[in-house]
Amino acid sequence: MKIDQIDKRILNELNQNSRMSMRELGKRINMSSPAVNERVKQMESFGVIKGYTLNIDHEKAGYPVSCIVEATIKNGEYNLFKRHIKQMSNVEFCYRIAGNACFILKLHFEKLSKVEEFIDSISPIAETVTHVVFSSVETDSTI
Repeated sequence: MKIDQIDKRILNELNQNSRMSMRELGKRINMSSPAVNERVKQMESFGVIKGYTLNIDHEKAGYPVSCIVEATIKNGEYNLFKRHIKQMSNVEFCYRIAGNACFILKLHFEKLSKVEEFIDSISPIAETVTHVVFSSVETDSTI
């Protein structure tokens, strides 16, 4: 599927508010709602739009401590590490990366002692470098 400028405008609008109605989306990009709906369905079927998500305020949800963790796997225990991470509900993302570490994760915790518990639980299979997040910078994620 070739993404054109109209598709990019649709994606940018949905990226700002994925709950927007097709009618409202059509108004914003100056198209009819059936035409916009057809384009959205096509992007979904081709996997360009993979899903719709929430933007959670983790602090308000009871997880005020956020960390970025670099994990370097010991003894080739990649599958054990992945199984351990899949069981956790406080992982925002976990990416396999190139560089000094094998994975980079973003996790949210209730308090700092829970960060320490996580590090202790993972230490048999991975060495970690943990970065506590103080704040975030607003970015423009338009296409």
